[in-house]
Amino acid sequence: MNTHITAKPIDFKFGDYISKGFNLLKNNYGSVFLGFLVTIVMSIIPFCGLVALGNYHKYLRKISKNQNASAGEIFDFKDFMPYFILQLIILAAVFVMYIPIIIIVAITGGVSEYSNDGGSSFPFILFPVMAIMIFFLYYLLLKTFYIVPLISLKGITDIKTAWNISKVMTKGNLIMILLFSIVLSFLSQLGILACGIGIFFTLPLIYTCNHIAYEDALQQIEYDEIKEIGTQEL
Repeated sequence: MNTHITAKPIDFKFGDYISKGFNLLKNNYGSVFLGFLVTIVMSIIPFCGLVALGNYHKYLRKISKNQNASAGEIFDFKDFMPYFILQLIILAAVFVMYIPIIIIVAITGGVSEYSNDGGSSFPFILFPVMAIMIFFLYYLLLKTFYIVPLISLKGITDIKTAWNISKVMTKGNLIMILLFSIVLSFLSQLGILACGIGIFFTLPLIYTCNHIAYEDALQQIEYDEIKEIGTQEL
């Protein structure tokens, strides 16, 4: 296929993603659930959680297009390195974020030894710092929302390129993506309330809804060279 992508902000279709994700799961429950179980098993292997997730979306793409799909395809390590690098970057970022807390603990601990407040000022210093860190962490996670499909479904294995594209795609949609994630999380909790049995439906639903969101976003940023030439000639 002579298709390429051009990074641009996405028209995030909140309601469509949930309804179409529900239909995808309902119409293919056995296959989707089997792939979900295989993904969970593969995620137990250290540093294989993201590659399992990426492979699961390849599997869901085949199911959504009525193509032959085998759950065994999820045990594919072709995209392991970009995901491994991505996880190392995430771990490094988390470590860097903990440095201010370590410094605050060291400073306030030393000060409390020579003061009468017994370290009572510690929470007033730590809580704002933690709030800033949590905000920054969620900001990064939302900005990386499209990295997994860019790697697995578009074959963009350079993390910097995937990050730059995802950053543009999420522009103006961070609140919508956050609300989308919260709603899916709420739906998964409903499965737990339904005597625990419903979780076997609501957990895979999170993945099918995300998959629909990924596929729609990728369609919005790609264009066909042949169609583009034909349009220009007309």
